[in-house]
Amino acid sequence: MIRITELALPLDHPPEAVRQAITRRLGIADSDLVDFSVFKRSYDARKKNTEITFVYIIDLAAKNEQQILERLAGDNHVRLSPDTAYYPVASAPENLSERPLIIGFGPCGLFAALTLAQMGFKPIVLERGTDVRQRTKDTWALWRNNILTPESNVQFGEGGAGLFSDGKLYSQIKDPKFYGRKVMQEFVRAGAPEEIMFVSKPHIGTFRLTGVVASMREEIRALGGEVRFNARVSDFMIRDGRIEGVTLADGTQLQSRYVVLALGHSSRDTFRQLHERGVFMEAKPFALGFRIEHPQSLIDKARLGKYAGHPALGAADYKLVHHARNGRAVYSFCMCPGGTVVAATSEPGRVVTNGMSQYSRNERNANAGIVVGISPEQDFPGGPLAGLALQEALESHAYELGGSDYCAPGQLVGDFIKAQPSSEFGEVVPSYKPGVRLGELAPSLPSYAIEAIREALPVFGRQIRGFDRADAVLTGIESRTSSPLRITRDNATLQSLNTRGLYPAGEGAGYAGGILSAGVDGIKVAEALATAMLADGQGRH
Repeated sequence: MIRITELALPLDHPPEAVRQAITRRLGIADSDLVDFSVFKRSYDARKKNTEITFVYIIDLAAKNEQQILERLAGDNHVRLSPDTAYYPVASAPENLSERPLIIGFGPCGLFAALTLAQMGFKPIVLERGTDVRQRTKDTWALWRNNILTPESNVQFGEGGAGLFSDGKLYSQIKDPKFYGRKVMQEFVRAGAPEEIMFVSKPHIGTFRLTGVVASMREEIRALGGEVRFNARVSDFMIRDGRIEGVTLADGTQLQSRYVVLALGHSSRDTFRQLHERGVFMEAKPFALGFRIEHPQSLIDKARLGKYAGHPALGAADYKLVHHARNGRAVYSFCMCPGGTVVAATSEPGRVVTNGMSQYSRNERNANAGIVVGISPEQDFPGGPLAGLALQEALESHAYELGGSDYCAPGQLVGDFIKAQPSSEFGEVVPSYKPGVRLGELAPSLPSYAIEAIREALPVFGRQIRGFDRADAVLTGIESRTSSPLRITRDNATLQSLNTRGLYPAGEGAGYAGGILSAGVDGIKVAEALATAMLADGQGRH
């Protein structure tokens, strides 16, 4: 097959224009074009006030492909298509005597389990939370009625933290084996929109993602795997530097020498248990900040100009970064077009915010994290768990600042920049539920973070007109941007540095950031585990 890149067409082009553009680029007759598919479609908005164009990457089959490639050898945008198919690395024998355990059923655990099940290894998934149906009810109970269920919320339960988010499916990770393609294909096979295979910034949205995840769970079960809910791991059986199994909170013990840690970034009790058992881990950088909300129409106009609101473009997003004078990097994080700010705590007496969008992205406000990068060397020395302690202290204080009922503390951007408390909302109405209590946000974060964000907001306002408008709303706090620690693994085997058979993976272990990268990491770890099981004699003792 042949791949064409940088194939530009007008925004409102008719469907047949793609085929015509392909034949023109290749200099062939229409009858010589056998078939084609869109690998990727993005848009170029650099000339947003004159013309926005779609830019395609096309994979195609044609007659006399070798002759075409030779004739166009000097065209850097016409080349042989790469093989993006997925090929399993192993197949479990029928007499396999051990079953791998997967702790956590977020994107990483989901794809680790699915990949192992498809290879015949019949994994057992242990998820501390509930299935998506019950989890959705429990999450809405916090948002609507201020009632938190500690084991079933935005952080814990089937689908992981990514379930109640924008459902973004793009990442900047290196992916030479096209594992991300397999992630997308599995989502589509389970009911996700087919367009996620080719749009430049694909997303699914929470309500659609719940059905997709449930469908994938049933495939794992159909292939011989198990998914156990309300199954919190409370201890690890480790002997002579080797994992031998786990103990659940109800006292059940499960034996296995092959365990995937797909914990997510909020399993603080499990992190502490692993540390107590001597599993190697180290503190890593993460970020702290607030959620900011603007009218989505403001962002659309700034990013898309006269094309704002065009149905082919949808709600616009943004990505911002500023290096402050105090040495801190301030940047936008997890931008959610046409979405809402959500209560994302998993622990009583704490307030955490996150962003979420539905597939339609048609809510009134845009929101994003505006966060400041921090590091263990500079900001939280004291060992691998110091970042957890900092998060907990800040989240508890945010709970108090918000009124101690899961409402969040907030402040208008204009007042925040002027260092004066807010008392009344303007045109921008915050979307966070249970609610936002206005006041002053300076006490909610370390002074260096407040200083850097105050400096950054007017700078962002020069990049996106209106970003620093006085009545835009800041809601605190965004504290779980990523895991504050890394459960370090060997680069070759993907096993823990000092605990054989233990495979740290995904966001919680510090090896992913977002749904796509977590899914890709789950596939990688599943392959490494399967290979090790076969090398160890099919998993027999």
